[in-house]
Amino acid sequence: MTTKPGTTTFPSKIGVWWNSEPWPIADAQNMVREIEALGYGSLFMPEGSGKDVMVQSAAFLGATESLVVGTGIANVHVRIPTAAESGARTLTALYPGRFVLGLGVSHAPFVEGSLGGEYRKPLSMMRTYLERMNSVPSGLEPGARPTRLLAALGPKMIELSGELADGAHPYLVLPEQTRHTRTILGDDAWIVTEQAIAIGGGDADQLRRARSHILPYSGLDNYRKSWLRQGFEDTDLADGGSERLLRALVGMGSAEDAAASVTAHLDAGADHVVVQVAVDSPADDPLPDLRALATALDL
Repeated sequence: MTTKPGTTTFPSKIGVWWNSEPWPIADAQNMVREIEALGYGSLFMPEGSGKDVMVQSAAFLGATESLVVGTGIANVHVRIPTAAESGARTLTALYPGRFVLGLGVSHAPFVEGSLGGEYRKPLSMMRTYLERMNSVPSGLEPGARPTRLLAALGPKMIELSGELADGAHPYLVLPEQTRHTRTILGDDAWIVTEQAIAIGGGDADQLRRARSHILPYSGLDNYRKSWLRQGFEDTDLADGGSERLLRALVGMGSAEDAAASVTAHLDAGADHVVVQVAVDSPADDPLPDLRALATALDL
C-alpha cells in the first residue's frame, strides 16, 4: 500500500490504463471489477472520444471496493478549472483516498479539430488552469483534497507538476525518463508511469500490435519531442515507429518479459505503474493479457 501527498492510497504498486470509452458503461464496470479482483491497484482512463471522464470515474468508483480510479488524462480544454476542481473534490469526498485527477493539455490537432477550440502555449495555459483551480473556496467539500497529476514529458511541465500539482503521469516513456522525472521532482511527489505491453502470439503479431498502439502518437509533436529527448532519432519516428522504438516503449515477449518492463519503472523511481495492453482496436478485450501479467507479477 502506497500513500503520499494528496489523499490517495494505492492498494498495490501496479495498476491498469484502459480506454473504456468504446464499451457500454455496464460492461466497462464489469471489466473494472475483474481488474480489481486480479490484484491491480488502479484504473486510469483517457478522455478523448466523447465520454466525460469524471462521470466514468464515478461509475467505476461506485462499482469497486478499494480500486483507485484516475483520469489519464482529463482534458483541460473540455471543462473549466473550477468545474474540474469541484468535481474532483466531490469524488474525493465520496470515495476518500481513491480518486486521482490527472490533467493534460491534449494535442493541437484534437483541440482545434474535434473540439473547435484554440490550442495555446501548453505550459502557460496549464499554469493558469491550475491557479484558477486553486481559487475554489476551501469551504467546498472541506478536507476532500484531490490528488493532482500532470501529463508531463518536458522538463518545464515536470517542474510545474511538482509546483502546482502532486506529481506527474509520464506516458510512453523509457525507465530512464521515469528516473529523470524523479530527479526533477524529488522524493515527495507522485510519479505514476504508464507502460504498454504486447504479449501472447508470435513476435510478428506483438510487433504489429505495438505499432498499432504507437502509430496515433507518432505524429503528435509533444511525443515526438519527448522521444528525441530520450535518445531516439528522426528515423525512429517514421512510419509508426521503428522496431527499435517499438521494442523500447512496449513490453513484448512473454508475460514475464512484460512484467520486467513494468518493474523497471518502479526501480527507476515510479511510485505506481499503470499497464496498458496494446490492442488493434479499443474495443478489443485486454483481460487475457492482464490475467497473464497479474500472474507473472504475483499480484
